[in-house]
Amino acid sequence: MANGQNRLIRALLDFLAWSARHGSALLAGGIVLGLLVPPLARAFGWFITPNVVALMTMVLLRVDVVALLSHLRRPGRLAAVLAFQLVISPLLMALLLRPFALDPGIVAGAIVISTGASSASGAAFARLVGLDPELTLLVTLGSIVLVPLTGPPLAYALSGVDLQLGVGTFMLRLALVVGVPMLASIFLRLWAGPRRLHPLGPAIDGGVVWLVVFYGFAVMDGLLGRMLAEPVWVAQALLIGLLANFGLNVIATLCFWWMGAKPAASAGMMVGNRNMALYLAVLPASANPQVRLFLALAQLPLFFSPFLLRPVYRWLLRRRL
Repeated sequence: MANGQNRLIRALLDFLAWSARHGSALLAGGIVLGLLVPPLARAFGWFITPNVVALMTMVLLRVDVVALLSHLRRPGRLAAVLAFQLVISPLLMALLLRPFALDPGIVAGAIVISTGASSASGAAFARLVGLDPELTLLVTLGSIVLVPLTGPPLAYALSGVDLQLGVGTFMLRLALVVGVPMLASIFLRLWAGPRRLHPLGPAIDGGVVWLVVFYGFAVMDGLLGRMLAEPVWVAQALLIGLLANFGLNVIATLCFWWMGAKPAASAGMMVGNRNMALYLAVLPASANPQVRLFLALAQLPLFFSPFLLRPVYRWLLRRRL
């Protein structure tokens, strides 16, 4: 019996390690599957919040504490990235979209997205594509804490969308998606110890991949019907969402090139990939329904970005070595 259990555990760990090696393709395939199979997306709809808690816990388990402290010794760099993400990005987005005669829902949605916090999966994506997971984790945590102060006023001033982020609701969510994972990861590190935890690294990375895939299933709920009902508008929205994601990525990477290729590319990825779960939860019923649809559609480039950009990052980092 014990030998059978050990073989089963080993097979599971090998499968998770394989998943980590093929994470970019799994993320892209998962989002397509969630889109094309609506019952699958509906089945995972409830899983978003527990998924984010589990995801953050596993990401924190893989943090290199020495590298994390190294970034904390340079608070000016972190402040610059956060300022670009939370303040400069929405101003830039509003300026770039102004000359074009786009649907108001698309324009408002793109501006709202540019005010948002970094994606919770950012550190996992960074590890997948060979960037800096510790820097991306710090940017993620900092943006989650600061976005209630910067996001609503900028979104309202630039797009007219009123993001009703109540302090009590936000603090509860912050405790859930940051506090619980932090405590859980500390407990697991102390309980397992580095000797047992380190060999499990590839399997933990594979578990993170599958959690992001399941999250992708959930956020695709209901999108296929809307895409079939309004194909032209959806195509336009997807194009703008793609350009917004990769455009902000490129601009931020160039702006932070002075930090070095890897930190600059990591900052660019975080500025391009935003977490819309919080905004979707607090968007008022009176808001333009197409803004809500755009926020959901704009998650598609996020899931494809590791698959599409991994070769670019490899080439970029090789050129700088």
